[in-house]
Amino acid sequence: MEKQVMCSLTRVGNVLCGASIFIRRCIFRVLRVGPIPNHIAFIMDGNRRWDKKQKPLHAGTTHDAGTTHDAGFWALLVMMLYCYELGVKYVTAYAFSIDNFKRKPEEVQALMDSMLRNFDLLKMVVELFAVRVHFGGNLGLLSDELRVLAMELMKVTAGYSNLGLTICVAYTSRDEIVHAIEECCEQKCVREIDDNDRVIKLIDLERNMYMAVTPDPEIIIQTGGENRLSNFLLWQSGGSHLCTVLALWPEIGLWNLVLAILNFQKHKPYFEMKKKEKQV
Repeated sequence: MEKQVMCSLTRVGNVLCGASIFIRRCIFRVLRVGPIPNHIAFIMDGNRRWDKKQKPLHAGTTHDAGTTHDAGFWALLVMMLYCYELGVKYVTAYAFSIDNFKRKPEEVQALMDSMLRNFDLLKMVVELFAVRVHFGGNLGLLSDELRVLAMELMKVTAGYSNLGLTICVAYTSRDEIVHAIEECCEQKCVREIDDNDRVIKLIDLERNMYMAVTPDPEIIIQTGGENRLSNFLLWQSGGSHLCTVLALWPEIGLWNLVLAILNFQKHKPYFEMKKKEKQV
């Protein structure tokens, strides 16, 4: 395991210090002339389609679903590092929906095994770059081992502030809203307060959202060529710029991110105008 983690850390170093770093820094310097989004969210779609594409290439080998999820994990790590370099303060990734528990048990288990397998590497990378990690979702649906690791990582990184990484696992936006309402009702009922204070207000709901630790996303990137929110951040995405990327999630790269930010910068004045209209 230690050898595997060290090998993976070498790959992280290659991402940040490879031959293309000069070109990437030049690109990011140009991008920073315009507004840089504070928060980018990713809908990680297309893993299964990517897996189907890989199987003919791995005929006769041990390629399996775990390999697919490992590739998806690496795509997330690379996007996080690019955002870190660019100066984005918050990154959110839709890793696993509650609805995905309806898939074949072996497919669900492959994802959970991949998360456990890559947890040590994730911990080392986020500690190295002082990234605060938050797991958003109904963590009670996870295995005891995975839930304990998630809680520990959130505790260990709570004081970091270079970047906030939220991983939405066992999450749907509808579940998040129901959870927030239930929390509000419980909080209002247990306190001895007058009837006026028992009214649930907007600020109460938003305080009890899984995503309360981050501002609303300015860009939501959906991979796999899909044009849908997939029950993701429905409450928070009213003012978000939606960007569809044809690349499947494990294939997402630097240019996909650059084009999404350029598109955001192009439409930024329109979003600002709409925001001002709401405030009037």
